[in-house]
Amino acid sequence: MIINSKIIAHRGIYDNIKVPENSIKAFKKAIDLNYPFELDVQMTSDGEIVVFHDDNLKRLTGIDKNLSDCSYEEVKNLKLNNTFNHIPLFEDVLKLNNDKSLILIEIKSTKYRKQIIDKIMNLLDGYSNYIIQSFDPKIVKYIKKHYSDIVCGLLLHHNYDNFFLNIILKSSFILRYSKCDFVSLSKKLLKNKKYMRKIDGYEKCIWTIKSNEEMKLDNDIHYICDELPFK
Repeated sequence: MIINSKIIAHRGIYDNIKVPENSIKAFKKAIDLNYPFELDVQMTSDGEIVVFHDDNLKRLTGIDKNLSDCSYEEVKNLKLNNTFNHIPLFEDVLKLNNDKSLILIEIKSTKYRKQIIDKIMNLLDGYSNYIIQSFDPKIVKYIKKHYSDIVCGLLLHHNYDNFFLNIILKSSFILRYSKCDFVSLSKKLLKNKKYMRKIDGYEKCIWTIKSNEEMKLDNDIHYICDELPFK
């Protein structure tokens, strides 16, 4: 088994009311409850690696700007969902966790993919309890070529807006091209039996799970979950 946990907390443990997603508070709750956790990393215009999911800041901060167009100084004091939580630096999350919980790191697609990967790998030097995933096959391929010991997975959506992407990204070719170690797929893809046959033999992460009823006991499946801990 590449991944040693059945359940992974999606963006930490949060409610987006008192505890925002991808915040230090959300990650601390996951660590305290012994859950591995998933997070999203992006790069600011001045090259800082921060933890934030959306391209645009508006949903969580009210500011209608793309994060990649902002310096860290511009975003570091923005309040997440009107709480006292802020957009954290990736290195601060690593220090908080101190290798206790497994971290599943999602790297967002960007034209600066080599720069952001190399910065992230530099920050990860000295840490071992993490794996990486991305929707961008080129990111996965770059990591497997230049950081071959790192476990890296390919994220897959159940439906892409572009017809050709729908074909290419769900092909066996893209799995071979990226050289991914595992696949991380939308739970709706579980119903696509033809596609599930293509990824037979790969460990799988399924997102986003919201109840015990959505989980099965398959040995090669792991679950990225919201609304933890389940009742």
